[in-house]
Order: sequence, then structure tokens, then C-alpha cells
Amino acid sequence: MTSREKILASIASNKPSLVTMPNVPIFEGDGSVERFKNVLESIGGTAVELTTKAECQEAIDKYYHDLVNVASDIVKANVSINLDTNKDILEQVDLAVIQGEIGVAENGTIWVPESNMLNRALPFITQHLVLVLDKHNIVANMQQAYDKLEGVGNYGVFIAGPSKTADIEQSLVIGAHGARSMMVLIY
Repeated sequence: MTSREKILASIASNKPSLVTMPNVPIFEGDGSVERFKNVLESIGGTAVELTTKAECQEAIDKYYHDLVNVASDIVKANVSINLDTNKDILEQVDLAVIQGEIGVAENGTIWVPESNMLNRALPFITQHLVLVLDKHNIVANMQQAYDKLEGVGNYGVFIAGPSKTADIEQSLVIGAHGARSMMVLIY
């Protein structure tokens, strides 16, 4: 028997017995649209309720009528973005409108899978970010959100409000290193 075989045999004979995974309780909470909106607004975001997803264009026209370079596959856009778009074009985007999948009421975050981003950098390089969210996809807490993440792709992010930092002279700076504003259109 070689040294390698001895080591592997020793490992195989000293395996601990299998233990069943514990049952993790589902933590309840308030998954209401109102709670989501209140928390989002407390972290610097804006929430607007719509009746239907078709009203997204009207909301964009109302709140962002002055922005020139728009990237989206939901509303009218004049900047075409895909996985191969270079940073020079991405830097020019004033407004990105992207579909969010899961809203989390406890912290105002929204899960955005890569397949919705058009380009991985877009939600972070745009000047202003609008996420579109179905109110039926708002859950109370992160545990419930993670339970819904199965099969949504290899990459995605939870986005919570506009970019912000409080490191500079102990004052909050919004839009420090990413989107300067974030709006969520809830339908």
C-alpha cells in the first residue's frame, strides 16, 4: 500500500457520521409595500407606485424628462447596451431603467439578476437608476428573499438606494461612487 493509499484509507475510516441539517425557522415580518417604501426613502431612494407596468414610460417622462442618454429594455431608450458595451459608452448613460426581481421590505433592497442588467456595470456606472418592481415580489426580510433566489442565474446583486458614504468628515454624501439617485417604480 502506498503512502497516498494509506492516507486516503485513514481519512475514509475516520469520517464523522452524517448529521441532519437543523430546521431554520422562517422569520416573519412586514412585507408590505408601505414598509418597503418607508425604508427605501430612509436610505435615500424614492418610491413611486404605479397601477400597471405600462405606466413606467409616463413616470420616466415625468421625473426624468431632462436626461438625454437613457438605457433600458423597459422604456424608450436611445443608448443600446449589451454585455460587450465598452466603458466609454456606459459612462455616458444618464439614466438606466432596469427590472428588479425581489424587493426586501426590512432594508429597502432589490435583487437584480445579471440577465436584467443589460451589462454588469450599468446599475453602478449610470448617473441615475430606476428599478421597476412588481409589488407581489416584495418580501419581509432577507431570509425570505434568499429562499426565492433559486434558479435566477449565476450573478446578481441586492441594490439599496443610491450610492452613499459617510466617511468624509462624518457627513453623508449621496452619489459618492455610483448612481446619484435611485427610484423604484412599483406596479
